[in-house]
Parts: sequence; structure tokens; C-alpha cells
Amino acid sequence: MARILCSTGALIGRPNGRDYRLLESLSENLECDGFEFMMYSDWYEKIEDIVTMVRRLRLSIPSYHVQKSIGENISKGGPEEIKDAFERFKINCDMAARMGAEKIVCHLWDGLTSDLHFENNIKAYPELLKMSEAAGVDLLVENVVCNNKDPFTRWMELLSYYPDIHFIFDTKMAAFHEQLDLIYKDENAFLWKEGHIRHYHVNDYGGGYMDWANLRTLPIGKGHIDFEKFFDFIKRIGYDDTFTLESTAFDSTGYVDTDMLNEEVRYIREMI
Repeated sequence: MARILCSTGALIGRPNGRDYRLLESLSENLECDGFEFMMYSDWYEKIEDIVTMVRRLRLSIPSYHVQKSIGENISKGGPEEIKDAFERFKINCDMAARMGAEKIVCHLWDGLTSDLHFENNIKAYPELLKMSEAAGVDLLVENVVCNNKDPFTRWMELLSYYPDIHFIFDTKMAAFHEQLDLIYKDENAFLWKEGHIRHYHVNDYGGGYMDWANLRTLPIGKGHIDFEKFFDFIKRIGYDDTFTLESTAFDSTGYVDTDMLNEEVRYIREMI
């Protein structure tokens, strides 16, 4: 049965002090089926408190998003950067498992380096897979924006090395590179027929091709993505698993607009 998740990153950010304790009150006002937990760099010393809170609140965390800069370290390469990335990834995997997550979302490449040294990212994947499997979570590589090539090309390269790799498809990331329509093409049907795509991030985008100034995560309907076409496709292929909303819901004061997120949840439920 399809489950609509809300990213904790949509709720908690710098304007509200990255205060994870806000999840207690915010979760009561949201109509989603669970959460995708987003890990931040300044939470490593607070892991025990966070896991304890999640368990106490009995929050459903089907998906866990690895701290993004782990991918940046891998992209940069070098013994120290890779060592740090692997150490933090293992911590993230263990945390995901303790929260009861089924899937772990990874930016295999990230930051200014992005996919410039993709050989580093290809080489690192087996070690990440080994750690995620040991923790009992399904590793999903996201179609993260690139500044050298493009995410679809990078997916195909990874598939050539690792034929059983699993992915998470982000609508905004795809639209940024004008690659959203690639998912609908018959020649790419193997991505869902063979079970490579295991999860979707459903976000709108309002910019143009590789428009870095407008790389913002917008609520559904606030950009130009054709979601009617997207959800018609989702229904046609019979996908019936998890979606995550990542639309930034907090403003500059830290106030979180839960009504906006609930409208998105209701829209997706109606569409699927």
C-alpha cells in the first residue's frame, strides 16, 4: 500500500535552530503516513536523544536520508575524506536501523565537486552497500543534480558496474536537468520493471535548465512540473510503495506551515 512520507528536513532547518524536538508537536498536526528522517551534520552528538525521542513518539520512519555531505566527501576523494565518509555512513546506517527504517537514501555525489570525479563515487558504492546491507536497510542512490554530466547518465554508468543497484527518483532533480520525461520512455521501462527505482521524492521545480539560482524545493503546484502526467504514469506502472514530500515548509522565522504539507498529502492521495 502506498505511503506518503514527509521529510523531517521540510520541517526542521536553520531558521528553527534544527531543533529535532519540534517533531513531537509537528507530527501531531501532519496527515502523512510517516517520515523520511533527514540527518544533519550537527546531530552526531545527539543521536541517542534523537533515537530515544523517535521511539518514544512511535514515529514511523520507513525512509532515512543520509547526511548529504557524505557524498561530497566521496566526490572529493582522498584517504581522509573517504575514511570520514565511510565512518559517518556507518553511523547513519546504524541510526536508520534503530529507527526502523526500511530504505536509506544516499547522495552518492554532492557539493561543489559533485560528479566531477565520478570514479570516486563508483569505487565507493560497494562499501556503502556492504554497510547498508549489514544494517538491514535498502540503499537507494538519488538522481542528484550534477555540474559535470547529468544524473541519468550517472545512473547508467552505475548500472553498468552494479546491475542490481537501487535508486530513488526525485522529480525536482530530474526537472532541473530536463530529464523528467526520461522516466516515461519505453526504453527506460527496465528501471521500474526490474525494480531499480524503489522510492520517489515528489517536489515541484520552477526554474529552467540547470538554473542554479532557482534550485529550490517547491510545493506541488508552485512550479511547472506536470504532476497529473507523473501520477498517471505511477498508476499505470502499478507502483504502490513510498513517496516523500520535501517541500520546505518553514519560513525565515522558523514557523512551519503544516497546512501546506497536508494539502500536498491530500493531493497525492487523491492522485494515486
